[in-house]
Amino acid sequence: MPKILLSGATGFIGGRLLHALRERGFTPRCMVRSADRFRKICQGYGCEEIVEADLLAPRSLDPAFEGIDIAYYLVHSMGGRSFVQTARFAERDRQAATNFVRAAERAGVRRVIYLGGLGEIADNLSKHLASRQEVAEILGSGNFKATILRAANIIGAGGAPFEMLRHMVERLPVIFAPRWVDTRCQPIDISDAIAYLAECVDKPETEDAEFDIGGPDIITYRDMMTTYARVRGLKRAIVSIPFLAPVLSSIWIGMFTPVPTGVARPLLEGLKNEVICRDNRIREIIALRLTPLEVSICNALQEVSEGPGKLMSRQSCFLSGGD
Repeated sequence: MPKILLSGATGFIGGRLLHALRERGFTPRCMVRSADRFRKICQGYGCEEIVEADLLAPRSLDPAFEGIDIAYYLVHSMGGRSFVQTARFAERDRQAATNFVRAAERAGVRRVIYLGGLGEIADNLSKHLASRQEVAEILGSGNFKATILRAANIIGAGGAPFEMLRHMVERLPVIFAPRWVDTRCQPIDISDAIAYLAECVDKPETEDAEFDIGGPDIITYRDMMTTYARVRGLKRAIVSIPFLAPVLSSIWIGMFTPVPTGVARPLLEGLKNEVICRDNRIREIIALRLTPLEVSICNALQEVSEGPGKLMSRQSCFLSGGD
């Protein structure tokens, strides 16, 4: 079996992908900045191989890549606790990706798999989405086969898009939103995103290729909020305010949600860009029964209340019948 390196193992995506790969018989090497802290997080989950490294410290990377066949790149320094910490995220991402490529080339890594962001490749991309695209280009330039997956809003407990959605709709009877509230998007359930990432290992057709991944629903952000409200049995009014800037919106979100202002701002700036799948080839290679948004919300609520791995409960969701 190929030896896998998992960067970003402590993150929203990486932690779940670690479990998915282990279920498929792999023993990934987890690259983290603090091995002691990671061991506390993954106690009981079989994190046998852990190596300390920092993508912004090139000399620390070679031991992590030694003997690796396939490396996952799941690192993104999008935001911080404040605007000041967020200001240089694109520069950090650029340097981290460059260091990753050079270390992978030195080690003779055969393949890299990256999860980036959806969005039209154009001059009007937000800084957040433009940075994701730049990282994809850097990884694609390496002397190895690269698989680039592009996703929009990933719905799952602990992820910034879901936590912003959950706290706003739960706490605010009237939601004031900028004009981006009517921008179309194609959210994807976290379990579906993880399945695509894990299945790529065994699908040679995904090598040296880029794919869009999304769920079955193409909706607006207004629709996402009304869907959440319907699932929870809440009555909510959504008022669009054209002059409400992302800066003000992110401060507002920082007041009502646990998502830091420095993380919320680049996310909100990206909402001006339509993020839907333009290419569905991945569905022909990896056949999944994609999860509808309503079910994704219920699953995420279940995980919030009872932890991962539990069966979906209807106690938090007001849906009639169906799966």
